[in-house]
Amino acid sequence: MTSHSDPAANDNPAGSSSTTDDGAGSQAGVVVFLSGDLIFASRVRAAALAAGLEFQLAGNLPEHPSGQVRFILVDLSTRSKVVSGLMQSVEERFPNSQVVAYAPHVQVERLRDARQQGIPNVLTRGQFNEKLATLFDQS
Repeated sequence: MTSHSDPAANDNPAGSSSTTDDGAGSQAGVVVFLSGDLIFASRVRAAALAAGLEFQLAGNLPEHPSGQVRFILVDLSTRSKVVSGLMQSVEERFPNSQVVAYAPHVQVERLRDARQQGIPNVLTRGQFNEKLATLFDQS
């Protein structure tokens, strides 16, 4: 594993991962998944690739994404600290992206905080899981 001096690397023990099915994903767009849940990330990756999008797992917003960021997904159960200031950063750096945050329904404070920070789409994990298969179709 490569050593990183980037603070994002400390927030993401697995580092950052980017994949496409055939290299065309970066032209269609990128799904950035801010999460520490590597198991669920494989499901999100599969849905992104099925929609022809590139997938990037990260701890924070990427400094140099490999393509146009179209979706930013935030797992509030593992990355709730990125919510503060997130929408301002998104508006400045990725103004055409859609932001979706989710957490288990019992994490009421994290869901509420995300809404208060201006995240437009805040879902329970069950709602997110239910919509995942078609989430990227709206692009």
